[in-house]
Amino acid sequence: MGHQNGKDIYRELGRKIDNLTVRVPWNNACYEILKELYSTEEADVVIRMPYSLSNLDRIVMTTKYEKEKLHRILDGLCSKGLVVDIFLNDEYLYMPSPLIIGIFEFTMMRTGENIDSKKWARLLSRYFLSDDGAFYSENAKKGDKISLFRALPHEGTIDESNYIEVLDYERAGMLIEGFDKFSIGICSCRHEKFHIDEKGCETPLETCSSFGFAADYLIRNNMAKEVAKSEMIENIHRSKESGLVFIADNVRKNITFICHCCSCCCNILMGINRFGCNNILITSSYIANINEELCSGCGKCSEACPINAIELVLDDPSESKKKMAQIDTSICIGCGVCCLSCKKEALKLVNRKKRIIPPETTFERTILQCLEKGTLQNQLLDNPESRTQDFMRILIGAFLQLPPVKRALMSDVLRSTFLRTMKMGAKLQGKGWVLEL
Repeated sequence: MGHQNGKDIYRELGRKIDNLTVRVPWNNACYEILKELYSTEEADVVIRMPYSLSNLDRIVMTTKYEKEKLHRILDGLCSKGLVVDIFLNDEYLYMPSPLIIGIFEFTMMRTGENIDSKKWARLLSRYFLSDDGAFYSENAKKGDKISLFRALPHEGTIDESNYIEVLDYERAGMLIEGFDKFSIGICSCRHEKFHIDEKGCETPLETCSSFGFAADYLIRNNMAKEVAKSEMIENIHRSKESGLVFIADNVRKNITFICHCCSCCCNILMGINRFGCNNILITSSYIANINEELCSGCGKCSEACPINAIELVLDDPSESKKKMAQIDTSICIGCGVCCLSCKKEALKLVNRKKRIIPPETTFERTILQCLEKGTLQNQLLDNPESRTQDFMRILIGAFLQLPPVKRALMSDVLRSTFLRTMKMGAKLQGKGWVLEL
């Protein structure tokens, strides 16, 4: 099979992961992570795997590994969170884990024997902070519209006095109603910060909420525990009382997770606070608004805001020393945490001028995300061992990266037509099931 050895194979693995749904800038910190987490044999398998979900027989074809041996390797990779397996149509389908959501989260959620969380936390933290936050700037470029994450407003913080319609995908409570499988696991960010002595809060580690096939994957691989719906609802309520930020899967249907985030630990919020990469997180459809008559200038909202979007300013410098909260509306994410802290109820969320509408499904988000990140050709032609597909990927990738083409396909005018075409293509390939994810 001509396996590679040494640093070369990890460099090739880095290229493979960089060509998934999230860009992964290469540096020595990235190399150290891959070398620590993957054996050379595991790296070789992931390099040769198709980019998208595939069954065992197809992976045998692309990797040229003997079936039983390959199955054992894939099981090991899944147990480490380095490959994701989903049970659909009476068989398991596998795909390589991207860095986010994938390698980072699942590594720091692992439990059991032979776990070196402290070492992994140091390596991963070093990567996210390396090269002045290159990971964040690469994945939250100016003008980017698609993210894995969206802010979810806390229920009860939205001003509904003006007949504001709050849709189901904007309510944490409603998001879990369509599922019958739930899991709660260790928050990867909080766990990472705990092991590098940067956890500045008393928030419990086990808060990470997952649903449906995502919960099934985490439960089977000992990365989370199965819980009843009532426990999930209690988990949501506790986090609201603690003033945590809800960051949800950026889809309207079949969400896979809700993160319960604090500003001292969350790597997504760090991307905003430390590196100014605001569009790493899509805002909710709401924005904080202050009732000046009720505001007492206590500063509780400023302390609570997870991204420092609120400051106290003099109400009228020429007449008094009374201070009032002032919101930087250019960065407010519409999470409602500030509203929870205001005993005077001077703060409420109100409609933004334009409603934020997430992609409908994971399929839609993946297509748009990969188009934006320049990796869509790998989802369309996903066999890395095919020379014909290699050539076509280069051509299609170059075409899709032309600024006028990308702008047109991402525009409000053409995006729905583009997505319909992608759905038709999936059905013609016999992959209609992916549209339901």
